[in-house]
Amino acid sequence: MTNIRMCLPYNNYPMMFAKLFLFILTFSFFSVTAQELSGGELLNKAIQYHDPNGAWPGFKGKMQITMSTPDGKDRVSAITMNLPKEYFQVVATKDGVTLSQTVDKDNCELALNGSTDISEDDKKKHRLTCDRATMYKDYYTYLYGLPMKLKDPGTLIAPKTEKRTFKGKTYLVLKATYEKEVGEDVWYFYFDPNTYAMEVYQFYHDESKNDGEYILLTGEQEIAGIKMPKTRAWYYNKDDKYLGTDVLN
Repeated sequence: MTNIRMCLPYNNYPMMFAKLFLFILTFSFFSVTAQELSGGELLNKAIQYHDPNGAWPGFKGKMQITMSTPDGKDRVSAITMNLPKEYFQVVATKDGVTLSQTVDKDNCELALNGSTDISEDDKKKHRLTCDRATMYKDYYTYLYGLPMKLKDPGTLIAPKTEKRTFKGKTYLVLKATYEKEVGEDVWYFYFDPNTYAMEVYQFYHDESKNDGEYILLTGEQEIAGIKMPKTRAWYYNKDDKYLGTDVLN
């Protein structure tokens, strides 16, 4: 049998062992980091990555989001947020119809194709209500305010993090639940172990049933100093069925 050691040039031994040591050291560091980072520490590192200057509480900005679904019909939404003034507006166009929903503190304004004179039939047909406008406000400020929104009152961050492989990549994972009056879903947030960028999030209504959805985040776009995911692709947890994609333009 050939002596494998004799086949290696002697001068390569130091470099070979140095590389091996570096690999072991890196792997060990990653494992220790995954085990030692608390939920709060991981969240702080993720916020430092996405919002290094603490801009989110004073966020004032506009964004355009194109939602594509399997039926091939896109919805383009122009969104304006001013968090200090408690102002939110979404103007969405789909199939030639434009719906405008504005929440300005405690005031609400609805419009259909630019007109605020909307019949009750049209309000019902297009589901134009102030409750729905508030739902959109909460939806967009939550998703586009992540991970900073995980600091909101009523959010319960699990003290321990975990290392989990998802779609072939290993992440540091943060678990979040909510006080009863805030929400009942269970959320998991997946962060790159080197940069702490948020790349996946996943929620369950009932985790034992594997219901709910997961969202894959790709690309980034900076708005008002905040690194926001550019593309969000939505899937069901139970069967990986594709639901749609939101693209930040």
